[in-house]
Amino acid sequence: MHSPLSIGIDTSCYTTSVACTDGKSIVFSKGTMLSVAFGDRGLRQSEGLFQHIRQLSPLLCELLSNVDKDDVACVSVSASPTAAPDSYMPVFLAGLAQAETLAAALGVPLIRTDHQSGHIRAALYGNETLLGRERFLAIHISGGTTDLLLVEPHRDAPYRIDRIGCSTDLHAGQFVDRVGVALGLPFPAGKHLEALARTAAQMDVKLASAVKGTDCSFSGAESAAQRLLHTVPDAELAYGVYDCLARTLSKMFDHAVQTYGRLPILVCGGVASSGLLRTMLGKRFSGELYFGKPELSSDNAVGVAFLGADRRALWTN
Repeated sequence: MHSPLSIGIDTSCYTTSVACTDGKSIVFSKGTMLSVAFGDRGLRQSEGLFQHIRQLSPLLCELLSNVDKDDVACVSVSASPTAAPDSYMPVFLAGLAQAETLAAALGVPLIRTDHQSGHIRAALYGNETLLGRERFLAIHISGGTTDLLLVEPHRDAPYRIDRIGCSTDLHAGQFVDRVGVALGLPFPAGKHLEALARTAAQMDVKLASAVKGTDCSFSGAESAAQRLLHTVPDAELAYGVYDCLARTLSKMFDHAVQTYGRLPILVCGGVASSGLLRTMLGKRFSGELYFGKPELSSDNAVGVAFLGADRRALWTN
């Protein structure tokens, strides 16, 4: 008898992804990014939903051809952006519909989770020691969130998430993407803006960092960056964006540990894949920082699959 498998499905705003785990290792993982026209800064939900419907079936067929279907013990899916009761986006309906059908066809339980929880669990792959902690902090930084989170064990799930801070306007990924697209870079702009920032000859551009307690704001910094277009070298402006992100997040961390104690902080989400940002945060914040694997920081179904395996393990223990 092989180890029971958990299939994970995630249909986020910009990536269709599927994954499979045996609870300890990644058995299969593959995703396809949604197509965004050059110069655009995103997709309408209706267009995203349409692309997910087209892309998900081939991905699931490839996954199922690489595993023994008799070993599948559950299907897990991100049914919403976060665990908040009112959290909803239409794009997640594509994954939910396929997951419901697949679970019924295989005769296994369907486990609903959320995209943010999946990001946290994916970042915990390789950082499993945090799962044994009484609680820890996490920051989820992406195009749709800049959420500072308190993560605690829960009897009915691997953990419970409470948001203790956030951006009051633009999210970290939106800040990066808006400046990147204005500089003529493709969307999503993160890896392109980082590559540009690494070529900066000077590091003098300082965009204002707006933090109040554990909340932050990026709209002022983004407006300032737009005003600097064509007045400073592109690479220096790009570096200034990452410098602003690092200063902002570090201030949020400082306020959080003052309130909740010197808890470890897990950094996850698409923006967290930036090696430049990781280095900057490590230099600015003296506390205990953990980072997920860069390849698992962008949207993917790995964390969703692991959450299914975790939940099933709770049921069987």
